[in-house]
Amino acid sequence: MKQEVNPKDTSRGQAFELWMKSPMPMVTFVKTFDVTRLCRASKRRGLKFNMLLCWCIGKAASQVEECYLLPKDGKLFKFDRLAVNVIVDNVQGGINNCDVPFSGDLTQFCRDYDALTSETAATCRNITDDESNVVGTSALLGTELDAIVNQYTGIYNNLFLAWGRYRHRWFKTTLTVSLQFHHAQMDGKQAALFLEKLQKTIKCM
Repeated sequence: MKQEVNPKDTSRGQAFELWMKSPMPMVTFVKTFDVTRLCRASKRRGLKFNMLLCWCIGKAASQVEECYLLPKDGKLFKFDRLAVNVIVDNVQGGINNCDVPFSGDLTQFCRDYDALTSETAATCRNITDDESNVVGTSALLGTELDAIVNQYTGIYNNLFLAWGRYRHRWFKTTLTVSLQFHHAQMDGKQAALFLEKLQKTIKCM
């Protein structure tokens, strides 16, 4: 469920005034993560690496208050739940969007992820969750990437994370991830906190 809130009643009041009308309010951070344990968990449990990473992203976001806020159309909205968006290759050779509801229960998230992405791929239809604040993701696995800077259109202000292939180095596996966020939603402090929580979540897998 989402509701419009008065920015002045939140911690984002001043930032909302400063950045909501900015022509370029999006900020991009790039961080290289140690995903060694995530790779091992993927192989040990027979689960998709990207699905596990999406769960870790949702888990980290659920611990940061600002991740439940969304500035849009000159307003600020607050949500009581999250979803993680996945770009899905469909059977016609195109792509579709699929919003997977976040659950702290990894098993439940796995079931939803598999069921919804399979449905999206087969039907070539987007699955959207307008009542959740959606964290966008994009996995570009054709090559290793050092950074991704997404376009800013003013239509999608959601948190957005993107990555390429991970890199194996001796006994360590790393993955460079780009995080784009709207400055009215959070400052660098909260974005850095989110990234730290994401790394901690990954290392606990």
